[in-house]
Amino acid sequence: MAPSRAPDIAATPAGFLDPAEVAMTAQFLKQGYVIQPAADRLALDRIRDHLAATTARYLGESVPSDSGDFLNRLHEKVSGEALNDLRLAVIQDINAQAWLRPAYFAVARNTIETLIGNELAMQRRINLSIQMPHDDKSLLPVHADVWSGDCAFEAVLWVPFVDVFATKSMFIAAPETNAEMQARFKAFGDQSAEDLYRDIAGQLTFLDIPYGHVLLFNQNLMHGNRVNTESETRWTMNCRFKSVLSPYADKKLGEFFEPITLRAMTRIGMDHELPTGFEE
Repeated sequence: MAPSRAPDIAATPAGFLDPAEVAMTAQFLKQGYVIQPAADRLALDRIRDHLAATTARYLGESVPSDSGDFLNRLHEKVSGEALNDLRLAVIQDINAQAWLRPAYFAVARNTIETLIGNELAMQRRINLSIQMPHDDKSLLPVHADVWSGDCAFEAVLWVPFVDVFATKSMFIAAPETNAEMQARFKAFGDQSAEDLYRDIAGQLTFLDIPYGHVLLFNQNLMHGNRVNTESETRWTMNCRFKSVLSPYADKKLGEFFEPITLRAMTRIGMDHELPTGFEE
């Protein structure tokens, strides 16, 4: 069976999307991602400062005056063996902050609403990735999230809190590369993710994203990371968003996702019941 193709943006009736929405949608459909300036820079800076302060307290240090420099140089303070305990402690802290998920949404609200919709479900817990130089224990092999229980209607908001580039960043496959690989995916049934990576490595794009920008990407496309061979530590958060009324797979509404922007008429419709008492 031939791989499915994304609908052409030209199929959208004219006059409903403004020119900026048309351009962003076309870019997302063509390359599988968009990189945009943070819509709320104050919210982004607040999250980064909180990350740095929480990490410093965990390490028994004073709150740093330069959050970005502190995060970039974490590998000078923490061993690879101690990294996961630190990461779990910081994840627990950030997900205990009532303000943080709304702030995370705010850094990309316009992009999310343009590409996903304005009645949204958001992942209940935000994930944190810390990848120190030459650490081979924080790797995410090439994969597509739909291979392991995520639905095809989800997108991932991936936010770096330091400049990311080359192996300090993540890679993603173009839609064409993804479709070509899916057509012959069966041939890799007895091989490893590393075999798959080597086969398509020359067709993958490592994303350059300066701090102050955010990435929204199509998690149906193959993506992942490699050993960070740069001289700085990577700090990124990621969180899934989807249209609240779109289909769900293994990760359900209420368990994994939470409605965040239900509109009034949708609430009314969900609660509506037809009159009873007419049955014979």
